[in-house]
Amino acid sequence: MRRSLAGVALAVTSMVALSFLIPLAALVMSLVKEQGVNAAEQRAAALAPVLTLTTDPNALRESAASLDAADYLVVHLPGSGPLGTSRAPAALLERAQQGRESISQEIPDGWICLQPVVLPGDQVAVIENFVPEAELTRGVKESWAVMLFLAVGLVGGSVLVADRLGAKVVRSSKRLSQASHALGQGDLDTRVDPMGPKELRDAGIAFNAMAHRMTELLAVERELVADLSHRLRTPLTALHLASERMAGTPESARVEAAVGELETELQAIIAAARTPLAVGPMGQGLLGTEPAAGSAVGAGASGPRCEAAEVVSRRTAFWTVLAEQQNRSCTLDLTQEPTAVSLSDDDIAAVVDALIGNIFRHTAPGTPFGVQVVRTAQAVELVVEDGGPGIPEPDRALSRGSSTGSTGLGLDIAQRAATATGGSMRIARGPLGGAHITVTFALAPSAPSGRRPRRPRTSRRRPAWTRGR
Repeated sequence: MRRSLAGVALAVTSMVALSFLIPLAALVMSLVKEQGVNAAEQRAAALAPVLTLTTDPNALRESAASLDAADYLVVHLPGSGPLGTSRAPAALLERAQQGRESISQEIPDGWICLQPVVLPGDQVAVIENFVPEAELTRGVKESWAVMLFLAVGLVGGSVLVADRLGAKVVRSSKRLSQASHALGQGDLDTRVDPMGPKELRDAGIAFNAMAHRMTELLAVERELVADLSHRLRTPLTALHLASERMAGTPESARVEAAVGELETELQAIIAAARTPLAVGPMGQGLLGTEPAAGSAVGAGASGPRCEAAEVVSRRTAFWTVLAEQQNRSCTLDLTQEPTAVSLSDDDIAAVVDALIGNIFRHTAPGTPFGVQVVRTAQAVELVVEDGGPGIPEPDRALSRGSSTGSTGLGLDIAQRAATATGGSMRIARGPLGGAHITVTFALAPSAPSGRRPRRPRTSRRRPAWTRGR
């Protein structure tokens, strides 16, 4: 590109320089020639008054020498020879004497000027002034050299400027190309410094935005993979309980080993999918922004919508069966008011499973727990508490992978679900002596009047042994 831009600048500037240089050179030559001829005519005209006063050859020679030191000024008196060396052709001299006309004409060696002067007695004298070729071109070559130097400087300067501009464009294009190749090879941290013309700067800004957006989307995808993998821990817990009931049977050890291996693989999947970039909770923050607290965001009246109390009741019933097998007492307190939130049934179920599943994983059998759904003026609160040892570092517990033996995804799922609706999450110590977790969901916008909101369906199917619980 640099060579092309330099070639274009060279061609254009050369044509412009030649279009001015050729006429200007001809004009300079014409002006110098015209100045020489005018000077010769003026010298001849200046000698004419002397002839009207005297025809003395000596006086005329002195006057001619004072006007033209080169002895090119010659006087032709009637009846005598020329006073000096004549270079005028005889035909022109006779024409000037006979016709009494001024003649200014080019001859082989230069330019000749003939000025007739009428003397007393009707006689005609002719003043001749010869201008050699060197006088007609004096200073022309020097002027042409100066113009040529300026033209070369102009062309060279334009080529240099075009090359510098081209280098800047090429440098910016190469950096953008290198960054694109790096991004294509998997370097998601690559960015470009927008530079060059406005179009390339805009392309660089767009590239950075695309790379940032791609990183966010990949982060969201990995979060979803980790979240879906974490949801598999619910059936794994049930399998653990089932294997405990099978204790003493030949299949017990094999089932327990298979469950342990599956949990190990699941832990590896969660660890591999975990990413430090939390773009948005529950798939709602794809634009990299989270809704403000207390605002009714999300899909609104036309997006995901469900009755939180119904889903909590259904999932708590499932966990109650398992709790009975471990001698855990469970209390359930549900509000009778509407509890519509802007999340799907599966999202609320994932929150309940994550919170209650943590109780089964991190507390001893026989530890009581309780679930409560409370309706406030602007929100729905899901409260899960237990009688275990509690959570000593709540802030650290909300970070993925920060706790020993835990991925931290359970609490993170609940927190991101709350944030997706504009709510929040709090961890404290409850009346039972253990953890007291309150997940606040903002109420969903009211559905259009006259139409009952439909609960969205998802493609994820629960295992057959959990259906109807």
